[in-house]
Amino acid sequence: MFLSNGSISKPGEVTAAVKTAIDCGYRHLDCARAYQNEDEVGAGIKAKVDDGTIKREDLFVTSKLWCTHHHPDDVERACKQTLDSLGLEYLDLFLIHWPMAYKRGDVLFPKDADGNWQFDDTPQVETWKAMEKLVEKGLCKDIGLSNSNKKQVQDILDACKIKPATLQIELHPLLIQEDMVQFCKENGVTVTAYSPLGSPDRPWIKDDDPRLMEDPTVVEIAKKKGKSPAQILIRFALDRGNICIPKSVTPSRIQANFETLNFKLTSQEMEQLKGLNKDYRGCALEWIAHPHHPFFPI
Repeated sequence: MFLSNGSISKPGEVTAAVKTAIDCGYRHLDCARAYQNEDEVGAGIKAKVDDGTIKREDLFVTSKLWCTHHHPDDVERACKQTLDSLGLEYLDLFLIHWPMAYKRGDVLFPKDADGNWQFDDTPQVETWKAMEKLVEKGLCKDIGLSNSNKKQVQDILDACKIKPATLQIELHPLLIQEDMVQFCKENGVTVTAYSPLGSPDRPWIKDDDPRLMEDPTVVEIAKKKGKSPAQILIRFALDRGNICIPKSVTPSRIQANFETLNFKLTSQEMEQLKGLNKDYRGCALEWIAHPHHPFFPI
């Protein structure tokens, strides 16, 4: 089972969540430099290795290269910083978090004095070539992409020596991305679904944005099966044949999310949920006017 540590949590929460998740049976931890909590993830991993619950090789740890480190000269250093924060010698999977390069440096969200975003022009293909070297050096076992559109994935497929292991994208009944999922399957790239619950706790959510877990169809199916809406939505991603990384720091929800492995949805229920599709993105970052924005290029 899988746990994402996406978004910033209170001090101590992530370490406790990682320990709880490992005790529940989770073995895939999804991390990123941008979440600013990889030291806490590492502390949780170390605690469960030290107490004999797991060995390092029992875990599958994913992290992501942030946008300020896309230049080929910065990629290895960024990976080593992540490994140092996590207290690990290697990553199982390292993704390019977004295909948009920001100004080089250690400021995660660089802006000028007027508040304008500062970008870099490094193409993702050049970043990918540097990522491939990380595999050759044993710093990570595999590499992949996140938040790239179909053309951007194809550009990598056309130029790569190592094929992307996965594409991590926002995926839920309001955004089923059938064409992208099929494209990835045809090219031997697995799909990892993030925000499977519709990202209800995102900081920029608006009052009139859809609340997926409150949708009548989701609620009805949940009641019929004796499950929570969150469990139904996680199962929806899994029954499509995708990897799913729900995020939680609440012990009861971490356990409940794990219990989605104990049931399946019927084909009729799957079609009902697919019918909710509105091509609605909760994590579009539409306010970033980057020329390589995957959804709103300028």
